[in-house]
Amino acid sequence: MTDNNVKKWYVVRAVSGQENKVKAYIETEISRLEMEDYVSQVLVPTEKVVSVKDGKKLVKEKVYFPGYVMIEANLVGEIPHIIKSITSVIGFLGETKGGEPVPLRLSEVNRMLGKVDELAVNTDTHAIPFNLGETIKVIDGPFNGFNGTVEKINDEKRKLEVMVKIFGRKTPLELSFMQVEKV
Repeated sequence: MTDNNVKKWYVVRAVSGQENKVKAYIETEISRLEMEDYVSQVLVPTEKVVSVKDGKKLVKEKVYFPGYVMIEANLVGEIPHIIKSITSVIGFLGETKGGEPVPLRLSEVNRMLGKVDELAVNTDTHAIPFNLGETIKVIDGPFNGFNGTVEKINDEKRKLEVMVKIFGRKTPLELSFMQVEKV
């Protein structure tokens, strides 16, 4: 084998909620020690989560695997020790006590990276989360708190026509998918 610097993907366990800090710490430490040749990528798989607050659409990055940071590295010499000694790092996933970190299989890596790409692209094209005749609850807007029945689904506009009982009379409302939730 001529190329001794073969990088594989490993999963570093981190304190949940500290994934991005851990990524930054690892990157800082690697560049400080000039070891970029051995650690090429540090990745926190995230997905975009869309929510509605006060009628405004908010897109937030949510960590897809809380407590895990992916790292592409050639773990030679001191590198595993350096990574493990970083603040908020618990250790490597799959290592036995005192044993070597276990790299991810290529299929797992592709699945995780594929998932990350897919989530980055498909923010608005997921399946319709509602069915006709289903009872839903309005969670945003002037009819917040009312329950209703799904009468029509407009997937292109991502809107629902919901029949809501207001003062004993059925009233049709057009609401976006974000303004309702399943009961």
